[in-house]
Amino acid sequence: MVSQLEDADNLRGESQIEDDAEKDESVPPLRYDISSYGADFDVEGLVRRLNREDILIPGWQRNYVWTHRLASGFVESLLLGLPVPGVFLGRYEDSGKLFVIDGQQRLRTLQYFYKGIRPDLPIGNTSEFRLLGVQARFEGVTYQSLDDKDRRILDDSLIHATVVRQEYPSENDTSIYHIFQRLNNGGRSVTPQEIRRAVFHGRLIDRIESLNSYADWREMLGNPNRRLKDQEMILRFMAMLHEGDNYKSSMSRFLNEFTLTNRNPDKAWLDDTSELFKATISSFARSVGQDSFRLNKGRAINAAVFDSMSVGLARRIMDIGEPLPEVVRRTYVTLIEDKDYLQYVTQSTSLSLSVEKRLNLASAAFKNAE
Repeated sequence: MVSQLEDADNLRGESQIEDDAEKDESVPPLRYDISSYGADFDVEGLVRRLNREDILIPGWQRNYVWTHRLASGFVESLLLGLPVPGVFLGRYEDSGKLFVIDGQQRLRTLQYFYKGIRPDLPIGNTSEFRLLGVQARFEGVTYQSLDDKDRRILDDSLIHATVVRQEYPSENDTSIYHIFQRLNNGGRSVTPQEIRRAVFHGRLIDRIESLNSYADWREMLGNPNRRLKDQEMILRFMAMLHEGDNYKSSMSRFLNEFTLTNRNPDKAWLDDTSELFKATISSFARSVGQDSFRLNKGRAINAAVFDSMSVGLARRIMDIGEPLPEVVRRTYVTLIEDKDYLQYVTQSTSLSLSVEKRLNLASAAFKNAE
């Protein structure tokens, strides 16, 4: 769980969100039938495919973290003909492009070496990519300064790729989420929304990224969350609005299935949902302000308060129209002081019963508010 903020001044920093559902384990609900095939890419061809984006490296904010020596050692291994670990790839069915499930640090290293630059900390700085801490004949060498023989050896070196495809169940490819999660669970853990952004990318994810910069949303939350938790909250609003009455735990699985089902929705649906999100957030911004969705002033946003309150008001806006700011604030305060509602937003919040109860309470409160 994201730690709570220590004081109200920190609200202007990175978005902080409390989410009891993060305790859930995202366990596959069934046995998958997965097929895979191997493909050997020569390094030069692999870099070419990466550069023209026929192979995509997921674009979440996970920076290049290999040290200069580690990256140099990887390149040296290829120059010496030593075996190196393979990579795992998936395929986007709509575009036919491949995407990296595991192996992005290795692939980025090759891209950077061929381009002659290596990103360094702090982010944004670059330096010439010269091999460091390797055999004397390779020390200080760039790709451009390799002798012809060594350059050909590197260009022709093979990287083995395993391309995976889900055969069953055929109606979705949620197994890719679990493969990605398990292959990337070392070191800095990848968050569920980072994985969704990588493996379920489409018009829905693109729109959520756009909505995340909406002014009233940013004013309410502060700076964007580096782990995409604020984007997950927008997804959660959409999923609860459209499928909340059919919710079954866990939250992670519910959001995965919604994202996959609505990966590339029609424009009208996406536009209507987006405008409703903005209208709802703006209404809370005018009536409650920066205290919105926080159980206590100066604390992190509570995800369960957010999903129920936002959906409750959105349903009211759809059915009747937007209430006056004082009506929204009065309803908000009434819910926050309701013991039953508090139970369902603070205890076992991802259980089906908790989701059903808090959605019903919030929807009824906003529907009947005058």
